[in-house]
Amino acid sequence: MSAATTRSRTPDRLCAEAVDIARSAAEEAAAPGVVGEHVDMVVEGDRVVTHLFECKDFGYRGWRWAVTVARASRAKYVTLDEVVLLPGPDSLLAPEWVPWSERLRPGDLGPGDLLPTESDDLRLEPGFSGEDGPAPNSPVSAEMAELVEAEDAEITAGPVGDLPVVPSRGSIASVAEELGMRRARVLSRYGLHVAADRWEDSFGAKTPMAQAAPATCVSCGFLCSIGGSLGQAFGVCANEFSPADGRVVSLSYGCGGHSEAAVMPTPPRPAEPVIDETVVDVLALRPESDAGSVAADATLDDLGHS
Repeated sequence: MSAATTRSRTPDRLCAEAVDIARSAAEEAAAPGVVGEHVDMVVEGDRVVTHLFECKDFGYRGWRWAVTVARASRAKYVTLDEVVLLPGPDSLLAPEWVPWSERLRPGDLGPGDLLPTESDDLRLEPGFSGEDGPAPNSPVSAEMAELVEAEDAEITAGPVGDLPVVPSRGSIASVAEELGMRRARVLSRYGLHVAADRWEDSFGAKTPMAQAAPATCVSCGFLCSIGGSLGQAFGVCANEFSPADGRVVSLSYGCGGHSEAAVMPTPPRPAEPVIDETVVDVLALRPESDAGSVAADATLDDLGHS
């Protein structure tokens, strides 16, 4: 070990005794009452010492005020180097910085916000925009002619003016537009898988609602089909009473609002009246003379009337 290394680990006496100078510098840089007790001293080099003071600020628990003092060679006075606030071994630190593109979560995008998409986004791939298509009056290439012959199609060669119908540049573009691919970029295979995993987690077979459902969405009348490859596993719910109304749901998802799981029973019809025509009930049109409680030939005296 060299003499310089040994000398650098030994604190300078004057710098080590300059605790009051360091405290005054820390109190001047900090708010009143924030600088606490002197907790440690670190030797930075020859005649360079850092004094550490406790920080009493509630927002910086465990942090320490670090005041570095130094002394020139053969000088009798200690000078101030710097004052900083440094985290201690048990200090409360802010989480590691994360770029905004990684902090963004579903639902953060509001009205008027713009969310740029990177040019090399793995979720997207180039689509068919028609810019690379041949012009209407361009001759048919050898590759296209071979392809047409292999597919047993008919094609008319010659100038455009001699053709009965002017070929449109969009013979391929119209098909691409019908398939929803006439865009600068379309979903890549990775983008399809990411979307499918996200939808499966929200409204898939493993959700508690689907586990308790009487049937799956594949047999529900409220399921609206979607196009593309995702339509083989997903659809859109159109039941206003379902928790997934207007959402993309997995065909293996289900809820209690299934169209065929609990059909409303038909109200019972009253029974037809039963008429027994074998028995005749005789009903008198006027009351009989002896039908009452008093005989017809009884006198008033017998009844006790005066």
